[in-house]
Amino acid sequence: MEISEFIQKIENEIEELKPGTLKPDTEFTTLEEWSSMHVLILIALIDSDYNVTITGEDLQKCKSVNDLFQIVKERVK
Repeated sequence: MEISEFIQKIENEIEELKPGTLKPDTEFTTLEEWSSMHVLILIALIDSDYNVTITGEDLQKCKSVNDLFQIVKERVK
């Protein structure tokens, strides 16, 4: 699993994000386009594409896209 693929999936799923917006060090929760609905979208995306359960608490601990990627990477079976 590569972070570039992970980022592309997020950008494809969240229509408000233009391709190339996210980088590994992007603090996604501070983006102007970010909303609480995107939390649900991310949780569903990670569950369906990676079979990994992410909680709201997990997302609160993440500052960057890379932080989230590392959690998913560690939990992929």
